[in-house]
Amino acid sequence: MKWSSRFLIPVALALLLAVAAGAAEYAAGTTAELAALQRRLAPGDVVVLANGTWQNQALVLRGQGTEKAPITFRAARPGGVVLTGTSTLTIDGRWLVVSGFFVRGGSGPAAGITLRGEHNRLTETAMIGGTYKHFVRVFGVRNRIDHCQFEGKTSGEPTLQVESEPTGPNEHRIDHNYFGPRPPLGANGGETIRVGYSGQSMNVSRTLVEENLFEACDGEIEIISSKSCENVYRANTFRRCAGMLTLRHGNRCVVDGNFFLGEGKKHSGGVRIIGEGHVVVNNYVEAVDRGGFWITAGVPNSPLNRYFVAKDCIVAFNTVVDSAGPYLDLANGLGEGGRTLKPERITVANNLFVLGRGAQLTVGQAGADWRWEGNLVAPERGTEHMGPAIAAGVRGVADAGLVRGSDGLLRLRAGSVAIDAAVGVAGAVTTDFDGQSRGEKKDVGADEFSNAPVTQRPLTRADVGTAWKAEG
Repeated sequence: MKWSSRFLIPVALALLLAVAAGAAEYAAGTTAELAALQRRLAPGDVVVLANGTWQNQALVLRGQGTEKAPITFRAARPGGVVLTGTSTLTIDGRWLVVSGFFVRGGSGPAAGITLRGEHNRLTETAMIGGTYKHFVRVFGVRNRIDHCQFEGKTSGEPTLQVESEPTGPNEHRIDHNYFGPRPPLGANGGETIRVGYSGQSMNVSRTLVEENLFEACDGEIEIISSKSCENVYRANTFRRCAGMLTLRHGNRCVVDGNFFLGEGKKHSGGVRIIGEGHVVVNNYVEAVDRGGFWITAGVPNSPLNRYFVAKDCIVAFNTVVDSAGPYLDLANGLGEGGRTLKPERITVANNLFVLGRGAQLTVGQAGADWRWEGNLVAPERGTEHMGPAIAAGVRGVADAGLVRGSDGLLRLRAGSVAIDAAVGVAGAVTTDFDGQSRGEKKDVGADEFSNAPVTQRPLTRADVGTAWKAEG
C-alpha cells in the first residue's frame, strides 16, 4: 500500500497532460460546447469544464486516447463542477481520465455516472446524497474508479454496480475510494457494491476491489455483493458497517487481508461464503455482532438466483476477536427455503479465534469431507462442545499471546503459541494482513510475527477518497 497515493494524484494528472507533444487544451462551459469540441479531440488533449452548477444536464464525455496519451476531462477546480437535479455523466471511449466532478443530491431512474468503454478512469470525484438508481454503473473492460467519495444514497439498488459481461473478463479496478454512510434500506437492494447479478453470476468478471474504506454502510446485509466469478476483494477496511462481505453468487473469488472492525455495532459481521472454490485468508475480524464466517447451506439444483451450497472453499490464516455471534457458522441457513444441502469439502486451517465472554466458536453441522487443522482458540473453553472431527484440528490454549498495537489491532507478541504453529494445506498464503512475508514457518492467524515494514493497515478517512473536501 502506498500511503501517499491520494496526494500523488494531482502530480500524476499533471504529468499525463504533458505526455503528448502538441496536445491541446480546450474549455467548455455548456453541454453544447462540450459536444462540439469532442469531435476534434486527439490523444493527449485536455478538456477543462467551467466551474459552477450544472443543473439538469446530460454530460457525455467521449474520446479515443492512448495508454501514453489519454484524453483528460477535468473540472477547472477540483470539485468545482457541481452536477445537481437530474444531471448525469456518461464516460464512453478509450483511455479517458475524468477528474474533479461533484454530483450532489441528484436523482433519476438510471445511474448518475455511467462508465463504458475500455481503460477509462474516474478519479477525484464525489457523489453525496441523492436517489439515482445507481450512483455509478460500470460496463466495458479494464475501467478504474479510484480516489472517489460515495455516500448518502437513500434509494434502492447498489451504490456502485459492475456489470459482468458474457464475452469475457472485464477486469475492472475499484480502489482507494471512500464509501460513507448509507442508511438501512429495509429491503433487499441496499448493497454498497455489487459485482454482477444473479443472471451474470457464472460469468468471469475478475474485478479487483482493493484498499477502499467502508464506514457505516448499513443499506443491507450485503455490503459488497459478489455475483460473478474470480473477483478479488483485498485490503479493504469495514468500520461500523451493519452487514457482511458476501460471496452471494459465482465461484472462485478471493477475500484476502481485509479488516472488519464492527466496534460492537448491531448486525456487523465478517464474510458470507456461498458457492464453490472461494479462498478467504488473512482477514482480521473484531467486535462484530453477526459472527466471523458464515459457510452457507444450499438448495438442490439451485437456480441462479437462489443458494448454491458452499463447496471446496478455504478459510485459513484469519483472526477473529470478540465476536458476539458464532465465529464459524458451519451450515448457515440450513432448513430455510429448501436449503437442505450442507457445505462440503471445506478447509478450515490455521485460524486464530479469540473468544469473548459467552462466545460460541461454532454453530451448525458440517457436511462431508471437511478438513480442520492448525486452528487455535483462546481460551480453551471454546472447544468443549465440538465433535471429534473438529476438535482434532482445533487446539485450545489459555492465552493466545497477543498485544494491541497503536492502530488498535491485536498482533502476536514474542513467545506467542501461534508463532511457527501453522500446519498443512494452506501453504500458498505467502504474506499476512500487514503485507509482511510469511516465510518458511508460518504463524497461525492473520498476523505473522515480523519486524519487516508494514505495507497494509486499516484505512482511515485520510487514506482514501478525494484530495479535495466534498460536503453535502
